[in-house]
Amino acid sequence: MPVILATDLIIYALFGMVVWFVLSVRKGATIPVRIWTHIKGRRGVMVCLLILSLYALIALADSIRWRDPILTEEGTVATTLEGRTIYSPHALSLLDRVLTPLRERTEKTFSAPLATHLYVKETMELPDGTRVRDYPPLKYPRAHLLGTDKVGSDVLYLALKGIRTGVIIGTGTTLLIIPFALLFGVLAGYFGGIMDDIIQYIYTTLSSIPAVLLIVAFMLIFGTEGYQGGLITDEYLLWGLFVPTDRLFWLCVIMGITSWTDLCRLIRGETLKLREMDYVLSARALGVGSLRIIGRHIVPNVMHIVLITFVLQFSGLVLAEAILSYLGIGVGPEMGSWGNMINTARLELSREPVVWWNLLGAFIFMFGLVLPANIVGDAVRDALDPRLKVHGRI
Repeated sequence: MPVILATDLIIYALFGMVVWFVLSVRKGATIPVRIWTHIKGRRGVMVCLLILSLYALIALADSIRWRDPILTEEGTVATTLEGRTIYSPHALSLLDRVLTPLRERTEKTFSAPLATHLYVKETMELPDGTRVRDYPPLKYPRAHLLGTDKVGSDVLYLALKGIRTGVIIGTGTTLLIIPFALLFGVLAGYFGGIMDDIIQYIYTTLSSIPAVLLIVAFMLIFGTEGYQGGLITDEYLLWGLFVPTDRLFWLCVIMGITSWTDLCRLIRGETLKLREMDYVLSARALGVGSLRIIGRHIVPNVMHIVLITFVLQFSGLVLAEAILSYLGIGVGPEMGSWGNMINTARLELSREPVVWWNLLGAFIFMFGLVLPANIVGDAVRDALDPRLKVHGRI
């Protein structure tokens, strides 16, 4: 039985945009072709694009999940008195099934990367009956590339599970930010007057509220109920397969609400400048409609600001999720998250000897997402910036 979370729709939308971009390039659309032509000529950007594609594929694999039917002792499918199939509460994703060896090969507790023995000593009884204090051997020696955590789970598996959360936070929240900021910023800057006053009042009010306090208040109201990660019961399911009450989805919403104001202010300022340019004044004198001027002259010339902010917001939001999960107001404790890994590592760094690989795993995978996203974003910005095109740099 398939299970679809509300946040899975963000991943599907991301791949829908990728498919649209590929088809647009094949059809010869101007903007996609310009972007692709600029990117494919830069080897470093292509490497970063491949890394981002790998992250996206892992996020997609972790967003395709289904529940297996429960089998009886006789090997038949268990059913209710009404004849309906009973499904397991464990909705394993495609990534979980591919990484079954990492998921199931658990140890008793901490073990260092590629170790053969546990990281903590235990009292063991030798064959001759004597008791010694030593490091017990692992059940799966040298099988854990990044070691294991306190409960013996593979750290590499936990870091891979955090990719979906990072991609959803960075992509989903940014998809909420850009439409609001672009719409309100352009309207306020182009029309001015009472519309400008109203929009300024809205984003100034939101900016005056500390974002962390607003996120905490919102999550306490909407994020305490619903699916937190882990087992999926019938109370979470709508139509037997859809989970609308996803804590991660509410986190994307509130982070989007608190993050669009800065971009809106930048777009408004740029639009105030663009509306006084000669080509805009000429179009207005010729009787061209306001909507056509906005779509033809204003929006294309503010897209470089949108893309720059998109990159900075994406990277910042991935890091913000880690901080919020570290504070206990992010995703649920049973959902894969680099923030949860960092929160766990906070206590482990005070141990003796220090358990450092949980923090290292989160850092490596977070760095591997944020840095390529910045590099690819800069390349796209260069491809679309009209001023760089005029000066012959593209």
